Amino acid sequence: MNIRKKTLMLVLVAVSLLPELVTAQNPARPSPPSIDAQSYLLVDYASGRVIAEKDAAEEVEPASLTKMMTVYVAGEELQEGHIKLDDEVLVSEKAWRMPGSRMFIEVNTRVTVEQLLNGIIIQSGNDASVALAEHISGSEEVFAQLMNQTAQTLGLENTHFTNSTGMPEPGHVTTAQDMAKLSAALIRDYPELYGLHEVKEYTYNDITQPNRNQLLWRDNSVDGIKTGHTEAAGYCLVASAERDDMRLISVVMGANSVQARTSHTKSLLNYGFRFFETRKIADGNQKLGEARIWKGTNEHVNYGLVDDVFVTVPRGDAEELQQTVELKKPLIAPVAAGEPIGTLSLGLGDETLLQQPLVTLQAVEQAGLFSRLLDSVKLMLE
Repeated sequence: MNIRKKTLMLVLVAVSLLPELVTAQNPARPSPPSIDAQSYLLVDYASGRVIAEKDAAEEVEPASLTKMMTVYVAGEELQEGHIKLDDEVLVSEKAWRMPGSRMFIEVNTRVTVEQLLNGIIIQSGNDASVALAEHISGSEEVFAQLMNQTAQTLGLENTHFTNSTGMPEPGHVTTAQDMAKLSAALIRDYPELYGLHEVKEYTYNDITQPNRNQLLWRDNSVDGIKTGHTEAAGYCLVASAERDDMRLISVVMGANSVQARTSHTKSLLNYGFRFFETRKIADGNQKLGEARIWKGTNEHVNYGLVDDVFVTVPRGDAEELQQTVELKKPLIAPVAAGEPIGTLSLGLGDETLLQQPLVTLQAVEQAGLFSRLLDSVKLMLE
């Protein structure tokens, strides 16, 4: 057999890579709470692990949850320098006439982008959403195109927007799954804007309005995110909470009352925090090990992960985690930094929880002719 023409996989059990793990006994874990809603999802922010769900991929109307995307697009525009917080926005008649929840901006007056963002995030103002959309894109219709382009970039596969507010229109749809993805992106990419979602009230035009997310008053760990309601969509709530360095995102779509969406969300969050834990397995761009490399200027190359890796497991089960490294063999120079050379897998019992590519952390150049010939002989004897 000519081993030079065949790629083998070297499997190394790398238990030493695991962090110190909890040794407490695993308590009996009940099933998730029963939630009377059209769909729902509970997911860990860091690992992406789904803890509980019902019809999370079913298309539903997002109502004012739409405004999370309006804020996200505004964050992109601020980051790119296309708009500024102190920009003065002239309020159009269309924005002023918007029905539903309002910030109470007046037609032909000027409002800053910063004020509009507060009106959208805290007061859920439909008028503020349209005014900001028109400022960014010239019209709400063009802004909706930006929203959909961003949705594609974020991987929101079953979401389509036709407006900036969430007012019911044909084709304006999303899923609990996509709302969780959008929430995670907002938290990760625009933390300063996300921070506004925990503000409990905002005053504009001498009118003070409270944030409609009642959990902000009932649970100090909750710091967002958005409520929504129309007759067709029912009562919706996307919430996020952080306890002991573990952040969860809950999405409840189509509950039958304000009280129901609040209590359902609290039940989901409490369940997740009580019965699950999230651990950081490894840091991104840090050495996890080294691989033998042939025909290169070095005999070994360091490898690691591109990003930090987290895993969410039932509380008390962390000690049962099994970590496996699979490396390509033989590995032949030259290799560039960041080149995939294997896979890190993490399992619990018979379940594979995650698989992440392992990449080289530095480049290794090809060696001279004599060294390459010598390594060729060594490979033949392997």
